[in-house]
Amino acid sequence: MVILGAGPAGLVLGNLLQDSGIDCVILERAERAHIQTRARAGFLAAGTVRILERHGLAEGLHRHGQAHSTCEFRTEDGRFRLDYSTLGRGERHTVYPQQLLVTDLLTRFLAAGGRVGFGAEAVAVRDADTGRPRVTVREADGRPGEWRARYVAGCDGRHGVARRSLPAGSVRRQHCDHGVTWLGLLAEAPPSLDAVGYAVHERGFAGHMARTSEVTRYYLQCERGTRPDAWSEEWIWDELALRMRAAQYGPLHRGRVVQRAVVDLESDVLEPLRHGSLFLVGDAAGLISPSAAKGANLAVLEASILARALVDALVHDDSEGLDAYSARCLSYIWRAQEFSHWMIGLLHGPSGSDGTASFHNSLRRSRITSLRTSRSRQDWFAEHYVGV
Repeated sequence: MVILGAGPAGLVLGNLLQDSGIDCVILERAERAHIQTRARAGFLAAGTVRILERHGLAEGLHRHGQAHSTCEFRTEDGRFRLDYSTLGRGERHTVYPQQLLVTDLLTRFLAAGGRVGFGAEAVAVRDADTGRPRVTVREADGRPGEWRARYVAGCDGRHGVARRSLPAGSVRRQHCDHGVTWLGLLAEAPPSLDAVGYAVHERGFAGHMARTSEVTRYYLQCERGTRPDAWSEEWIWDELALRMRAAQYGPLHRGRVVQRAVVDLESDVLEPLRHGSLFLVGDAAGLISPSAAKGANLAVLEASILARALVDALVHDDSEGLDAYSARCLSYIWRAQEFSHWMIGLLHGPSGSDGTASFHNSLRRSRITSLRTSRSRQDWFAEHYVGV
């Protein structure tokens, strides 16, 4: 088995296959230090934690993860909180930065004898429509190489070689540009509130998500085409304070901004998630906007589904799971996409000032009012916010 990419999807899949005695190799174009320090999502759903626990992969998150169950909405009509652990299915998140999870998974995989080709850039997946696909690579030393396997798992993201190797017409891509852009920020600053903060303001959305006791993730809605370095740190903190209504609800803890990235909120899904012996997992299967923290959770879920199916096929000669892999994962992906789309509409006011924009802004305010006052809407929100 060849696995492309050493993110959460590839490493969960590698660990589960290795535990079942299935030989596999992970090819990762980045160096080890990079993937262990690359800051990404940090909110793990209850179902994700259960998958990791079931397979003995949760030691680090149990030791260092933080339970989280509260979100706060700040709007022109005031603020309110939801303790979603008391709503819906009564589940909560575990805050555990993705780079720490990746480090845990990688350490376990290597300690058990797993192979990872760091700095090995996959060039193409060939012969995927046969029973013996080939992955051509450029090795870390620059020399060409090739790996052969019974199956290939594309866990290498939206722009990875797995997607690029799909023949024209073999899959259908469904894409949505939500017309919203965020400036994502990582600050060396303690969290300013004990909740995920969602602030809706006439100047645009602002978000607050704790990562550790000393690091906080912030988001600021910005114009499309904004450069990450366009705003000074002083301006960023002043804008965050304005949109989060710090004058009303308390000041923000300020600190050095150590990472910036501009994110255009887009979604896309490929159907099916399989072409012959090549399977797509995680962001390679479907990109989801960061508005609802679903990406890493979907990646772990899909990797666990594929691992079970591969074990059934390779150990028990039962291909039913592989045949059902795409349809099963797509049902979860579309459910997550629907909730993510709902969150985007909840958190962002429409552009413009004409009658249509005013109408949609009134709809948004009505949705927030319903979330604040309706127990049935809160239960729905909690179930979809924590679930995948």
